[in-house]
Amino acid sequence: MRRITRSSRRPIGRSSSIRTTFFILSFVATCRLLQPTPTWMTYPSSLRASPTSGGFQHYLDIALDLASLEPSEVLATMEQIDPFQTKAFDILLSQKETALKRTLTIDEIKDIFPCPRLDERITLPDARVDQKAKDFRNGKHGTFLFFQHLRKAGGTNFCSLAENNLPEKAQPAYYCMPDREWKEKKGAGRLHSWSNEEITTRMSKQGFRIAGNEWEYFDPSRHFDLPAVFATSFRKPIDRALSQFRFECIEDRGCIIKDVHKWWEKRVDLWNVYTKTFADPPGGARNQFNGTEQRREMMATAIDTLSKFHIVLSMEWLAYAAPQVRSILGFNDVSALTTRVRPHINQAKRDDRQEHNSLGSASIKKASWDPKEYLDAAQYKKMSEDLALDEILTEVARRMFLERLVCNDLGGGVAI
Repeated sequence: MRRITRSSRRPIGRSSSIRTTFFILSFVATCRLLQPTPTWMTYPSSLRASPTSGGFQHYLDIALDLASLEPSEVLATMEQIDPFQTKAFDILLSQKETALKRTLTIDEIKDIFPCPRLDERITLPDARVDQKAKDFRNGKHGTFLFFQHLRKAGGTNFCSLAENNLPEKAQPAYYCMPDREWKEKKGAGRLHSWSNEEITTRMSKQGFRIAGNEWEYFDPSRHFDLPAVFATSFRKPIDRALSQFRFECIEDRGCIIKDVHKWWEKRVDLWNVYTKTFADPPGGARNQFNGTEQRREMMATAIDTLSKFHIVLSMEWLAYAAPQVRSILGFNDVSALTTRVRPHINQAKRDDRQEHNSLGSASIKKASWDPKEYLDAAQYKKMSEDLALDEILTEVARRMFLERLVCNDLGGGVAI
């Protein structure tokens, strides 16, 4: 079932030569990178104002051609070509942070990743509904922040961020999950189980202004109709998976399996969990996207969904999220973005001296297990391939974040 709603989007079809199409697109993208990148001010005002200009379709095409490949080919191609220009940035960012022993300034980031040309901006045309963000910032009654919490990807930091900026009475008592107090259904962070009417009525009645959805998928067919501003945070997929294993199993939080091989075989629900979260596929968690067309459809829906989120963060780059958080959400206290927040930490203390993030992405790396060191080669390969679609979606998300960080026009790092 198709869920693509942008009127300008072409129907998704299987080309006669997917690989040829992809490499042509990638070659063009790579060649463009060799050209000087002008700022948006060099373009005529008519082009800057055009609601149809932008590079969303270009990058969507690349993502769908990638999704058509076998998992091993996806990973190899992304490593070789870096089609979203995010992997090279991440390496240079970490190197500079380590050399300078601090986070970078925006100007220093722009030296690594200048604002792209309009036709190379995945964030244009902007699909976000600006009125929803304005209503939230203005404190309009009934509006709230819908946070799609991807487990072990910076969600607890984000909840702490909200707690530092919202009145206490506007905060659910349990990790930003209001449905913990809704007695008719058990659990918390399961907003897919509630109708929009139930969510809106209960949030308004209780005065809550944030709702975390951690344990169920986002429903793009109806959740965007809520009176909410939408946010989420990503993390490198295999890092996130290993962190969950460490948090739940090694540190004894409800899991008794100590062998990562056995754990991963049982957790099929975590394979490509990002893509499933934002595509909300039929069949749910155990859907593995076995067919090429199905993979393309799910990736298209997931990217379309993500493009409508007002804030898309990257856990590795949370230290640089302050401009978007301030301008879009109206939050002034952004200290939580550089403070390591660890849920249930008293159950298993960690002594890695990374309670405060002063090195940006380099600090995140120091506080995390390195999958290449912890996992044997075969298990690293298997987990990476089981997360291949999520690798694509993560790089899409990271490019969205970067563009909004370095581009000051058209809904970049300022209020939309």
